[in-house]
Amino acid sequence: MALQPVNRRSVPEDVFEQILADVLSGEMQPGESLPSERRLAEVLGVSRPAVREALKRVAAAGLVEVRQGDATTVRDFRRHAGLDLLPRLLVRGNELDISVVRSILEARLHNGPKVAELAARRRTPELIARLDESIRDLETDADPVGQQHHAMAFWDHVVDGADSIVFRLMFNTLRAAYEPALPALAIMMAAEVGQILSYRNLAAAIDAADPAAAEAAARQLLEPATDALLSALTAMEESR
Repeated sequence: MALQPVNRRSVPEDVFEQILADVLSGEMQPGESLPSERRLAEVLGVSRPAVREALKRVAAAGLVEVRQGDATTVRDFRRHAGLDLLPRLLVRGNELDISVVRSILEARLHNGPKVAELAARRRTPELIARLDESIRDLETDADPVGQQHHAMAFWDHVVDGADSIVFRLMFNTLRAAYEPALPALAIMMAAEVGQILSYRNLAAAIDAADPAAAEAAARQLLEPATDALLSALTAMEESR
């Protein structure tokens, strides 16, 4: 473990971040035991209560298992962690993890049509007004990054219309992971966010309370850019 003394005010947060980084990087493997609280406190130069608080956070994130009177062991985050870990996985060591980007794109293409279907089933006048406003904003903004933000706002309203807490939380996590990469993706996403007619078709299908049409319209909107991005990611992998 390449732990460093902590000098920041938020001591438990810094301890948490260091342990988290070691687990996600593979520096600490599943089944491996962490040093004792006393040893961690000595190495990091912090108090044992600070270490204990940090370990509680690491355990709550599903990254370690803490047993009273026994060693704290690393868990396989792929089996035990939640979606809240996704933004941290996207960029590691100042590099974009292509496999995580691919997963986000695949989830986006899978979830979008279903969310649109649910929004059509549960259509409300307020939802249609918000969708129309987002489309107007998207159409009038010439900035590529701004257009992506408007497109995301459009989908945010669709998710609201779906009225599903699971899809809402999934969307929140995917958005948190996706937003930092918006400037880098602006060119590749231009073809999608420029399809104003496709957004209107999707809004019209939701307005008509037609779940099948909404699902098809969402897929038609999302699939081309997703396929293009996945192909670009494959090319990036092959060039490495």
